[in-house]
Amino acid sequence: MEDLHLDDEQENEPKKIRGLAIAILLVLAAAAALYYFVFMKKPAAPAVSQEPPAEIAAPAGGETAAAGVTGEPLTFPAVVLGESDAAVREFGAALSMNPEFAKWLLTKDLLRKFVVAVDNVANGLSPKPHVDFFSPSGQFRVVRTKEGTLVDAASYSRYDPVAGVVVSLDAVAAARLYRAVKPLLQEAYRDLGYPGVDFEDTLVRAMAELLGTPVVEGPVRLEQKILSYAMTDEKLEGLSPAQKQLLRMGPKSVRAVQGKLRELAAALGISESRLPRAKTYTPRSE
Repeated sequence: MEDLHLDDEQENEPKKIRGLAIAILLVLAAAAALYYFVFMKKPAAPAVSQEPPAEIAAPAGGETAAAGVTGEPLTFPAVVLGESDAAVREFGAALSMNPEFAKWLLTKDLLRKFVVAVDNVANGLSPKPHVDFFSPSGQFRVVRTKEGTLVDAASYSRYDPVAGVVVSLDAVAAARLYRAVKPLLQEAYRDLGYPGVDFEDTLVRAMAELLGTPVVEGPVRLEQKILSYAMTDEKLEGLSPAQKQLLRMGPKSVRAVQGKLRELAAALGISESRLPRAKTYTPRSE
């Protein structure tokens, strides 16, 4: 059984949790960070698109989807994939009043890391090896009781800045931008080794993976390993690494992040039938 890697005594905790909720952050932050660049900056000459603007595809199988993005398709300026970071950093700060947002744009190769992170999460993997801009402050803590060792609920507050930025972003704007830059994202996905595979299918799988994380109501019991802890509840310990990372944010933030993901899915015209329903879970008592 895989360790939860919740260690309040080892200095490697920030490294292990680096990139918590990165799929959400990059789905919303990397895409939305380009919003100002496309909507607000007026080019001196009409932008030249490398590929025809992407259109919103109709749901497969006759499904009824959300209304999706409205308005004319956006044409992203003629910026090559490898040189897109400067535009993101220059205009990204205009998207949110939350001061933490700008810190998320300091990493390099934003679009490529977005694609890698989404692919990782879609496959249930943690994207932390590809993220270098986030780690929570403070230490993970536990509470030792007569009934056993529990996660200290105060530890969840370390992730409040993450949830705060996520909920501050405009999902509709992010979705419109995503459509405009999808050719660059598709290029990055092809370079990753997926020729002929639609990146959006992978994006939907990543969303479903995170939305499948239960909102845990009740104390989470732990057992001590050599250098870490594992959850004693087998269902929670059996979650994927990507889901465990989201779980660390605590029930309040998990609800907030999942709510924003559903907003983004609706803005993209993704049918609710393709996504898991919200669920809560009460850990078993010893």
